[in-house]
Amino acid sequence: MTKQFSLAHLTVLGCTPPEMTYLAARAGYDFVSLRPIYMGLPGEPNYALAENKQMMRETKAALAETGVKLLDIELARICDDVNPKKYVPAMEVAAELGGRHVLSSIWTNDRNLYMERFTELCELAKPFGLTIELEYVPIASVTNLEGALDVLRTANQENAGLMIDIHHFHRAGDKVEDLDAVPREWFRYLHLCDAPAEIPTSKEAMTKILREARLYIGEGGIDIASIVNRIPEIPYSIELPHDKRAQALGYEEHARRCLQTAKTYLEAYSFQSC
Repeated sequence: MTKQFSLAHLTVLGCTPPEMTYLAARAGYDFVSLRPIYMGLPGEPNYALAENKQMMRETKAALAETGVKLLDIELARICDDVNPKKYVPAMEVAAELGGRHVLSSIWTNDRNLYMERFTELCELAKPFGLTIELEYVPIASVTNLEGALDVLRTANQENAGLMIDIHHFHRAGDKVEDLDAVPREWFRYLHLCDAPAEIPTSKEAMTKILREARLYIGEGGIDIASIVNRIPEIPYSIELPHDKRAQALGYEEHARRCLQTAKTYLEAYSFQSC
C-alpha cells in the first residue's frame, strides 16, 4: 500500500489555508490538515473559514485545482468554558471541503464534564459524516494513552477514534505494546514528527518543543518505527513545527524536508502487516 501524507497546519502556521494547500501540492503531499477553529492562542493567526467567506472560497478552489484532499480539521478542544456547539460551523466547513475527521483534545480536569462534552461533540459530527479523533497531550488534562482509551470506551461512539501524536506518545511514557489492545478501527491517522529522547521536566520546556522545535523524522531520539509498526497503515499527518528552520528555509522547503525525511525513515524501518 502506498503511504499517504498530510501537511499539518502547525508545521506551516504562517500560511493561510489556500497558501498551505498550494504549498502542500508542490511539496508532494496527498492531504492537508487545516486549523479553521480559532483558539485565540498568543501569535496564532485566525483562519476561521466559516467567518472568512473569501478565504473559504480560495481554499475550496485550491483543493480543487491541486487535487490535494482535506484530511482533518482542528482543534475542537473540550474546555470548561467552551460549548461544543461552537464547533458546528467548522464542521460545516470540513464537510463542504471534503474533510474526514475533526481533531479533539481535553483541557478540563472535570471528568463528568469532559465525558459529556466529548460525547456531545461526536453526536454533533455525525450528520456531517465526520469522525472525532481524540488526541491526548502531555500538557493538557488527558495526558496519556490510558486516559484517552478511558474516554473512548466510556463514550462508546462509533465515530470516535484515537489520534496518536508521536511526540506526545513518547513524552507520556506510553508503551508500544499497549497499542495492541486498541481496536484497529480506532486508528484513522496519526501525527508524525521526532524530538529529542530526553523528556523535559517542565511544562514550559515541553510546550516550547511541541509548539516550535520538533525535529525531522529520524533526527531525534524517539523510536518512531516501534510505534508506527504497531498501528495499521493509515495517513501520516506531519505535524512538525520548527520556527527557526521555517524562517531559515521558508515554509515550502521546510515542509518538503519534513516529507522527504518521513518517507526515507518509513521506507527503512516500516514493516507493517496489520
